[in-house]
Amino acid sequence: MSGTQANNPLHGVTLERMLTELVAHYGWDELGQEIPIRCFQHEPSVASSLKFLRRTPWARERVESLYLYVLRLRRR
Repeated sequence: MSGTQANNPLHGVTLERMLTELVAHYGWDELGQEIPIRCFQHEPSVASSLKFLRRTPWARERVESLYLYVLRLRRR
């Protein structure tokens, strides 16, 4: 059963790691434009954003989707 997640690029990646890499790639300003949610646009911090994303499934899905997009860009 060790190969059940072999093709899932999100397997083993924490939400904090995704957010940190997105902030490093885009910066808070551009990330707030890509995903227009308040925790990215007004006084952003990793801690407050993680709290919001853990409680809000649709926002977490947007972050995961953008993270996958960035991964595809890096592989090119």
